[in-house]
Amino acid sequence: MDSRSAGKHQAILEAATDVFLKKGYAGTSMDDIAKLAAVSKQTVYKHFADKEKLFAEIVLATTDRIDAMVDMVADIPADADALDENLTRLAHQFLTALTRPQVIQLRRLVIANADAFPELGAAWYEQGFERVLATLADTFRRLTDEGLLKTSDPVLAAHHFAGLLLWIPVNQAMFHGSGRHSDADLERYAHGGIRTFLAAYA
Repeated sequence: MDSRSAGKHQAILEAATDVFLKKGYAGTSMDDIAKLAAVSKQTVYKHFADKEKLFAEIVLATTDRIDAMVDMVADIPADADALDENLTRLAHQFLTALTRPQVIQLRRLVIANADAFPELGAAWYEQGFERVLATLADTFRRLTDEGLLKTSDPVLAAHHFAGLLLWIPVNQAMFHGSGRHSDADLERYAHGGIRTFLAAYA
């Protein structure tokens, strides 16, 4: 793909992401995407055979952004004196990343189309959030081996960790249609979640 074609490809992806998030899958047309990308509809079809394939590409492309979070989760040091501080810092970063408006919009979009595209929804979950949970479980297993945590089931502990942090802000955002939390709220959820987590697992 030459640079001009690659530029059009990227423009189509960016336009499609914007339109899908605003209008949903059913409400989006290839004409909408072509207009926003400033290309012809024929050019859109040249790069993507149909709307479904374009939708799948933009959804799965977002899982690449999980890599930084996976690295962050894997890097928690085995430091007994700073365990609370390190987990709270991770919790705050976790909350900040997963409650961004575009992440919430994409989550809502994938869930809304899960019946129509179950394999895509499953792939998005497995390549994204489930990968973070698996890494978190490995980290908790390592911290357990070091004597810092007590987790007989590190995978369940990872789910508890995520649930304690995300239940309130994500549900509020999913039902209200936008984030309703402030930075102070996220800090409170981080500190409260880690206090509860360590009461159970420290």
